[in-house]
Amino acid sequence: MKNTTQILSLMFSLGALLLPNSLWSKTIQVCADCTQTSIAEALQLAQDGDVIEIQPGHYYEHGLVVDKQLHIKGLNWPIIDGQEKGEILTIIASNVTIEGLQIQNVGTSYLKDHAGLRIKRQQNCLIKNNRFVNTFFGIYLERAKNCQIINNELLGEAQEESSSGNAIHAWHCKHLLVEKNLVRNHRDGIYFEFVDSSQVRHNKSYANLRYGLHFMFSNNDQYFDNVFEDNGAGVAVMFSKKIDMWNNVFQLNWGTASYGLLLKEIYDARIENNQFLSNTIGINIEGSTRIAYHKNTFRRNGWAIKMAGGCLDNDFTQNNFLSNTLDLVLNSNVNNNTFNGNYWSEYTGYDLDKNEIGDVPHRPVKLFSFILDRTPESIVLLRSFFVDLLNFAEKVSPVFTPAEVLDHQPLMKPAKL
Repeated sequence: MKNTTQILSLMFSLGALLLPNSLWSKTIQVCADCTQTSIAEALQLAQDGDVIEIQPGHYYEHGLVVDKQLHIKGLNWPIIDGQEKGEILTIIASNVTIEGLQIQNVGTSYLKDHAGLRIKRQQNCLIKNNRFVNTFFGIYLERAKNCQIINNELLGEAQEESSSGNAIHAWHCKHLLVEKNLVRNHRDGIYFEFVDSSQVRHNKSYANLRYGLHFMFSNNDQYFDNVFEDNGAGVAVMFSKKIDMWNNVFQLNWGTASYGLLLKEIYDARIENNQFLSNTIGINIEGSTRIAYHKNTFRRNGWAIKMAGGCLDNDFTQNNFLSNTLDLVLNSNVNNNTFNGNYWSEYTGYDLDKNEIGDVPHRPVKLFSFILDRTPESIVLLRSFFVDLLNFAEKVSPVFTPAEVLDHQPLMKPAKL
């Protein structure tokens, strides 16, 4: 009997160790009338697996460190106000959830990238349904893995690039999900550097000083169903490979050096089903190779596509070019890119066999674009009869524009996207 009792006691102890933490976790309340009146007190008291519930109120705290596996939940948007004294929440534990908080007033720093919330070298963290107001950097992830940033509002007060940070900033991360966030008035809305195998989807990024989305040295990423609107220079994608971007809207990105999308040294990418609406330049492409541009719409841009040298083996198919000032600009005669099966609103050919494909090729590069690229002041002549005459002469007998850049199968109707 004694041995049986000892065995049962041992089995119970082992079973207790194997039970989930949630069965042993406790909920710690934070409020003005609670036992814990500050978030710092609750963090010190909590153990792995605990829940910290923060009641509505205004908490003047900063420098909070989350070093345990916790679920921190705000009820009815409690405000954590850093009073511009520095970083507010720093997470140095994995498996942390932060939700329902309003984090505000981090304060500008020229020496440190202070953030409303920072995740350092951790994984499996979830940041959802929070508001970040005037936080310099909003959410900052460094060397994080398998983290999710979902349904947050990040509202900055940036006035100039030198004194502002990014809304969502990720550095040396993997397997991130950035979804359904609203970001505005920061330097960059979303910034990725050395971030691989991640997704950015269903976000709206607008009115940022520099880029709505800016990423570089990041590979195997996907960006889809986002809206990038009224940013200083739209979206910049640099020095990366195997990038897929689809179903995004790039609109109203205007300025002397602005564009919907900048591609610089990008390889093996897919740009599909995007809308480029009313940008100075729809896509500005530099040194990018083996990219498929399929089923995109370019409407009422200054330049729909502006392509510099070093862009090879790219394929443009079933895109719609509608009422752009210039559809295509190339500054290099060395070109093996293909432009077949697109719809060009300026196409003046005919379709005698009624197969909805033009019987004569379309030449999308105009002589005036060649002149404008070298002498920007000539823009004042844009709508003149003289320019129309130049373009017609070059179309008949091309001398300055690349003769091999032709759409051999121009569509008579816009492609169905």
